[in-house]
Amino acid sequence: MPEDRNRALLELLISVSREVAAALDLRTVLQRLLYAAIQNVGGERGSIVVLDDLGRPVDATIVYGKRLHEHTTQQLRETVERGLAGWVVQHRKPALVPDTSKDERWLRRADDAAEKSGAKSAICVPLLARERLVGVLTLVHSVPNAFNEEHLELMRAIADQASVAVLNARLYTEAQRTARVMSALAEGAAAINTSLEMPDVWRRILNQTMQALQVETVALALIDGTDSNLIFLAAAGHNSGNIPGRNIPKGDGLAGSVIRDRHGVVVPNVRQDKRYSDVDRFGGIEMRAVAIAPIQTQGKVIGVLEAINPISGAFDPDAMLVMTGLGSLAGTTIQNAQFLEKLQKAHERYRELFEDSVDPILITDWEGSVLEANRQAVALSGYTTEQLHSLSIDQLHEVNWNKAGLEFEELKESDTCSYESVLHKSNGGTVPVEVHARRVEFEESDSLQWIFRDITERKELDALRDDMTAMIYHDLRSPLGNIVSSIDMLNGMLPNDESVQTMLGIAANSTGRIQRLVNSLLDINRLESGQKIADQKAVEPGALISEAIRDVEPGAIGRHQKIVKRLNEKYPLIWVDVDMIHRVLINLLENAIKFTPTDGRIEIGAQTNDEFVKIWVRDDGPGIHPADQVRIFDKFTRVRGKDKPGGLGVGLAFCKLAVQGHGGKIWVESEMNKGTTFWLTLPAARKKQTGKLKRHTGKLELEE
Repeated sequence: MPEDRNRALLELLISVSREVAAALDLRTVLQRLLYAAIQNVGGERGSIVVLDDLGRPVDATIVYGKRLHEHTTQQLRETVERGLAGWVVQHRKPALVPDTSKDERWLRRADDAAEKSGAKSAICVPLLARERLVGVLTLVHSVPNAFNEEHLELMRAIADQASVAVLNARLYTEAQRTARVMSALAEGAAAINTSLEMPDVWRRILNQTMQALQVETVALALIDGTDSNLIFLAAAGHNSGNIPGRNIPKGDGLAGSVIRDRHGVVVPNVRQDKRYSDVDRFGGIEMRAVAIAPIQTQGKVIGVLEAINPISGAFDPDAMLVMTGLGSLAGTTIQNAQFLEKLQKAHERYRELFEDSVDPILITDWEGSVLEANRQAVALSGYTTEQLHSLSIDQLHEVNWNKAGLEFEELKESDTCSYESVLHKSNGGTVPVEVHARRVEFEESDSLQWIFRDITERKELDALRDDMTAMIYHDLRSPLGNIVSSIDMLNGMLPNDESVQTMLGIAANSTGRIQRLVNSLLDINRLESGQKIADQKAVEPGALISEAIRDVEPGAIGRHQKIVKRLNEKYPLIWVDVDMIHRVLINLLENAIKFTPTDGRIEIGAQTNDEFVKIWVRDDGPGIHPADQVRIFDKFTRVRGKDKPGGLGVGLAFCKLAVQGHGGKIWVESEMNKGTTFWLTLPAARKKQTGKLKRHTGKLELEE
């Protein structure tokens, strides 16, 4: 009767509901549901495949009679992609197959052959919970036509009743799995990051991996920076002693594929996986199953983490998730440990350089208190290390507060400063020093480094040069003036004989050169001491250039050189000390004559704008090396080398000081074997009046 049938169905659904609702573990719910379906609907075997929200299989239970049947991930994938279950998943509709041999939806396996089990009947229904497809339930009977529409309706009723329970169990299982993974990763993070000493880091990574996955052996390998091969650096567990030092060529084996593909692999049975090869084997270890995860940091794979042979016989479903998380933790920690190792080595190298430096070095805090001193600082100052630690930097030398800042604020902004000072020794004496201060990190603290270079010899040499300059000026200027006056007198007294005039001209030119040298030495001292140029007048630059050419032309003619004047426009007057700039131009021209080969060519010319006149002197000599270009304007500096003319080294130094004293600039442009060009700028005059150039006792002056 219909009422009895309905009552029986209701009792069945209540029974099924109780069975599946009494547990939250997904495997338990699936087993109870499947056994209840077989018992009440019939069939000799059945399966339930659970799907996630994206329709991917996440778990399953397969029953043959009363025995649970093991399955693989590949089998689950085939079940939902092909065959009857795949059709039900795709159409979200139940299916009744009276005879599997006559239905194309049935996925025929080897045991479906006629000589084996032959044709069957099957029922397959979707598990829908609130319109969400959470799985598919299938029952199979070995006899065709064993199932009918009534069985199908009963299966649908059971599926409708159990779907929510399956969904809840899946969510609960996922939550539990997530909790386990998070717990394992949290414990791993806490343990792995305890220390940053590299051997300790490796050991803790391996211990956490072994504990989280419950495996017999674990190993860690990093990519070698030289050839990109994998080198196993550490291992733990059963027969792990043979693993460290093992080298796997780039891209080979399972580990190579993990690095290439940037995601891990789990091999449940190495004997059945074609990817497994001799490269993946370790001596003394019989591999049954293996999981390999990449060690990553900042989006880059730097190695692999390998887990071998789970103690339970199979890896948990969340094994790769845990391995991947541990790999990421390991990558970050290993990178930090490598950074620390590099920092420690750099610190050791700095310590060695600090102690072995030929210069005295002091380290202070930002209050100026001495924190550290090297051996040279102790030797130069005469203080012991302990005594230096009790002093401040301003007690040891005269700090240039303008450059360092009263509270070292200039050093905080610019990081460096240099100046000359005096170091106070323990015996009361002093040492002239060149000080270089800069901001450094010392012993993990923001500090100041003070390098002192003893410049006693340089100061003595400077003093000697100054004495020599003073001697040249004071001892030569007066007699030289007498010689010039005498030559002028002789020029008027002696007969107008060509040979006599030639000799007097040579004498006048030579004494003129000596006078220019003496005057240049005097001007260098004046300009270096800060004296301003007072005797400035307006003069035509073209006339000044022509006079300079006239004075140096005999020397150029003697070397068969040609001086070309490039004056193509009307120039504004320049506001200069006439004699001083005259000597600047002569120095540049004589310099060009000196370095230009015989039969060479020298050019001098000018350009103008509203405020300055730019004068240039160009030669076709050997050029100036870039390393020498930055120092040729220094006093007493000479460019040395084979076939390089000698000299006192004051000409270009005088030119620089004289031009800068007028508010102009001077610089050099040169290319090896292609000649040299000296440029200088001089200010245009604001006054309109000018006069003619005249000579007085060998000196060029302006006649008003």
